[in-house]
Amino acid sequence: MKIILLGAPGAGKGTQAVNLSRMLSIPHISTGDIFRENIRNGTKLGLETKSFMDKGLLVPDELTVNIVKERIKEDDCKNGFLLDGFPRTIPQAESLDAVLNSLGTKLDAVINLVVSDDIIVKRMAGRRICKVCGKSYHVVNIPPKVEGICDNCGSVLIIRDDDKEETVKERLKTYNEKTLPLIDYYGEKGILLNFDGTKDIMETTNEIIEKLKTTKVGI
Repeated sequence: MKIILLGAPGAGKGTQAVNLSRMLSIPHISTGDIFRENIRNGTKLGLETKSFMDKGLLVPDELTVNIVKERIKEDDCKNGFLLDGFPRTIPQAESLDAVLNSLGTKLDAVINLVVSDDIIVKRMAGRRICKVCGKSYHVVNIPPKVEGICDNCGSVLIIRDDDKEETVKERLKTYNEKTLPLIDYYGEKGILLNFDGTKDIMETTNEIIEKLKTTKVGI
């Protein structure tokens, strides 16, 4: 099954992607994770993308499309994949369609997590991440056992630059201008499925799984 997860920054795509990837036995492909890994390692790609991400701007299409194309051609994607963070624009969606068409396949479903901007700003203000191992936390929803310290490796937790309030608001503005049109794009294709992203995490996960079972895509 080939799935895209849509939703504004902070809507819960990453958390749902992990759950769905495990339950559907397909790889979770996060362009954000790929970019951040390169930033941590100080690669050329990392340096190039950091300036965009820190300002809440989208990474240029050509870079993103090429990374995704190479990733979905790998062996573990033969039975499907779950894309998180891509596509983010209509041109990217059209490029993805072309890539999949060239590989003789197509998308099965697009899952859209619906959360208001106000809730997202509050959510992301509480996000923390370990600067060493990358484990994510939230001061309210997923707090560490010791405040400010990673449960996994004992390192200090930090607020990512792209989770700061001013950056979040800029990211939401960018999302509403560039990514929101994808709702209509995939809706017209008949593969869009909307879900309330403010519910309990597992409740939403189970709703998605059940919906996929009852739609024409099946699982």
